[in-house]
Amino acid sequence: MLRELRIENLLLIEKAELRLGPGLNVLTGETGAGKTVLAYSLDLLMGGKARKGIVRPGAPEAWVEGVFDLPPEWNQDDELSELLDRIPAGSDEIVLGRRVSEGGRTSAFVGGRSASAADLQMLGSRLLAFYGQHEHRRLTIGSSQLAMVDSAAGLEQQERLVSYEAVWSRHRELSRRLAEIRGRETARERDLDLLRFELDEIESARLVDGEKDGLVEERDRLRHVEGLREAAAGAGGRLRGDEDADGAAGLLAGARDLIGGVSGVDPVLDELAARIESLALEAEDVGVELGRYLAGIEADPGRLAGLEERLEVIDRLERKHGGSIGRVLAHAESCRQEIDRLESGESEEAEIEAELETVRTRLGEEAGSLGKARRKAAEDLAASVTSDLAELAMDGAGLTIEVRPEPDGPGPHGAESVEFMLAPNPGVPSQPLRDTASGGELSRVMLALAASGTGDRRTLVFDEIDAGIGGTTAGTVGDRLRLVAEGRQVFAITHLPQVASRADNHFSIEKLTGDSGVVATVRSLDEDAVVAEIRRMMGAGEGDEAATLHARELVTANR
Repeated sequence: MLRELRIENLLLIEKAELRLGPGLNVLTGETGAGKTVLAYSLDLLMGGKARKGIVRPGAPEAWVEGVFDLPPEWNQDDELSELLDRIPAGSDEIVLGRRVSEGGRTSAFVGGRSASAADLQMLGSRLLAFYGQHEHRRLTIGSSQLAMVDSAAGLEQQERLVSYEAVWSRHRELSRRLAEIRGRETARERDLDLLRFELDEIESARLVDGEKDGLVEERDRLRHVEGLREAAAGAGGRLRGDEDADGAAGLLAGARDLIGGVSGVDPVLDELAARIESLALEAEDVGVELGRYLAGIEADPGRLAGLEERLEVIDRLERKHGGSIGRVLAHAESCRQEIDRLESGESEEAEIEAELETVRTRLGEEAGSLGKARRKAAEDLAASVTSDLAELAMDGAGLTIEVRPEPDGPGPHGAESVEFMLAPNPGVPSQPLRDTASGGELSRVMLALAASGTGDRRTLVFDEIDAGIGGTTAGTVGDRLRLVAEGRQVFAITHLPQVASRADNHFSIEKLTGDSGVVATVRSLDEDAVVAEIRRMMGAGEGDEAATLHARELVTANR
């Protein structure tokens, strides 16, 4: 429900604030007073395009703001979650705003925060349904017509639709997965060949994590074996000595013997003697170890070649698969898992095909049930609307609803589409509603549909619904508007007293000329003011007591 509508500096309106209520709200006023400005302000809130020259002369900008009840079900709508984050938690209202600068630039707002015109279109179209001579024609959209037929089919049809859409979603998902598997068939074989090759290459290498360091050490030793032998032999000779000269070990032994001759005389010299003894023993021991090292080291060209080959294999695999043996082994495990997954593709394809066949059968059954209910509902709805049109100044007009099978089979909303066909006059062939209905006829068809219970729970706005009618028909239109407004909100811009007298809330727009130019003002009318406005709409003056009495009786009779 639209709680409040605020307008500033929009065309003739300098400032206006309407506090609308549930039920039937009407706006009346003299021709040219600016009633269409109210309709245009709602169009702006629905994300409509701003026209040139709409800012009141002398004002820097125009502003429109609408305060709406926040539908509780929106909190479960994922499509709206980002926009609803702008609204304080626990709030029961949502505020849409639109600003238009003097230069024609527009800004949109949701909950006081910047938004886009597309955001307003998304939200506004869920809050308002606008029907008028030159406004939105949602009634002519095929998906909306289908929704109206489903609504006319009752609650069970909504349950059928939910069930069908769940099966359709599963069918679409399975079809997508099957197409993906089949589309990957060539790539699957190529991938398997590559994965198997890489796995065989790694497994045949029989890698051991950490082995490379030992292999590098051994290779470097074999590469320098002659130098190592020469160094060990030379060092050993200098420690052990030979026939021509004593080595370091012999010299240390001699030094030890010299000092040993005076052992026990001077503690300081005794300590030095002990150190010489230690050096002599260490030199002798190192000399023995060098001899063993020299005896154990020898050139092995075959072993060196084998090490070089092994390290080349390791280096090549590391370069291909991550830089270390650990990562090469991890890649091997990944290959095994991917091979298992790809090799199971054939069995997965068979499983999906079997499930898809089952789902396809169920989809046909669900679509058949949905379509049968639609055909019955379309027939009943068309008959009901045609009967109502005769009372809404469209005598002889007929509405038929064609239920047509979808050429490509079941889709997301069923296996058929619908088309509302209107014959506005007897003997005239029916044509699609979007091609044949004028704005006024379109509004009356919508009114007949809403009275049949097919309308949604949005605020319905009717502009020029009473164009070209009067007398008893005007009263009938007013009664229908009142009926449609039960339990919901309707806003009608009208020039007929028979319609205005049915209103739960009456607003009047009046054009005044002052020092600042022409200004349109909007006000809410109390009962006496309503009577006066009805009298004006009847073409009578303030002093016409008979017209005043008639106007009061008209208002009283319809309250």
